[in-house]
Amino acid sequence: RPSHIDRNDAAPDGSGTPQHIRKAGRRMRVPAAAISFPDEDREWILSQIDESLRSGQLTLGQIGRTLEAEFAQAHQVEHAISVSSGTSAVEIPLRVLECKGKEVLVQANTFFATAAAAVSAGADIRFVDCDPATMAMDPAALQAAIGPNTVGVVVVHIGGYIPPAIRDIQRICAENGLWLFEDAAHAHGSSLDGQFAGTFGVAGSFSFYPTKVLAGGEGGMLITNDSHFVDEAKIYRDQGKASFLTNDHTRLGYNWRMSEPHAAIALSQLRRLDEFVDHRRHVAAMYDEMLADGPVTPLAIPDESRCNYYKYIAFLPDGVDRSMVKKRMREEFEVGLSGEVYEMPLHLQSVFEPWADGPLPGAEQLCARHICLPVSAVMTDEQVELVVRGLNEVVTP
Repeated sequence: RPSHIDRNDAAPDGSGTPQHIRKAGRRMRVPAAAISFPDEDREWILSQIDESLRSGQLTLGQIGRTLEAEFAQAHQVEHAISVSSGTSAVEIPLRVLECKGKEVLVQANTFFATAAAAVSAGADIRFVDCDPATMAMDPAALQAAIGPNTVGVVVVHIGGYIPPAIRDIQRICAENGLWLFEDAAHAHGSSLDGQFAGTFGVAGSFSFYPTKVLAGGEGGMLITNDSHFVDEAKIYRDQGKASFLTNDHTRLGYNWRMSEPHAAIALSQLRRLDEFVDHRRHVAAMYDEMLADGPVTPLAIPDESRCNYYKYIAFLPDGVDRSMVKKRMREEFEVGLSGEVYEMPLHLQSVFEPWADGPLPGAEQLCARHICLPVSAVMTDEQVELVVRGLNEVVTP
């Protein structure tokens, strides 16, 4: 296991974490997140970008096609389509699914982009509560939310965890003639009973944002086993053009292409996916053991679910103020707790007020009391021990 964080394995400024999540004026002993780009990876990325510049193929080129092929293989799916962001990887398939003017059910405890992409695609969204035990969509709440205009369901694998309840969600969708789509932005390489994220429904989407398990800078990926879906998605991602070399626009698409430099960065990260996930799972196993008798309760993940631990989620005791915990961890122990997933459910956010339809107690409770402990592919055992020591001191009455 790594015994230190190499300056070259972190951020461009050598800080060990991206500048936007550093504590102003001081380097954290344990950053909230860190990325890994070893020397050989950076050299390879630069060589690929140089070849892209030399050839003049800066988008929709060979690097992107290689990334698509290897991503599909890594997630055991037939097709992968690279796009400009994780958000576009959600909106494009929803456009392909022709949800305009129809109702799409979205779990409430997810990021803005999940629901915003559905609204952008023309859907009328309805928020569904989550299960307090899993942070995932509650199958019972899903069943109750289905209405006469409902056409599909968007689930999110929060923190990279695929709960066994996804089988119940699949069944409910099938029984009601609904399509199922997975926002797997957190879940690169995660699986349940050997089945990978993004393959439980008609399609799945992933993000390469810098904080993700695979940090491509920007960019996203859409995966599916439906060849018709692929053809439509490629039209939508390139301004709705019937083909790359024509100016005949057949869909209301957009500039959702991934550049070749971003594809090179993402490809270098993808080739380390197993390594990254293995180390994150090692960190998580240490947290599990060290927190077992403490005041903080980890999210329970069963053996059949292989979580990539994009986030290590735990729950504070009732009455403990999360902002106080984060402040003391930062100031007294120089530990940055990772951002929540998420701190406010979507139905309580002002932008989604037109679609809010009463309280969702599961989402409201979980969003308010969980924390995310730092985890990365370069985190050391000593850093894990410091996090737990600080957390026990701060949270214990």
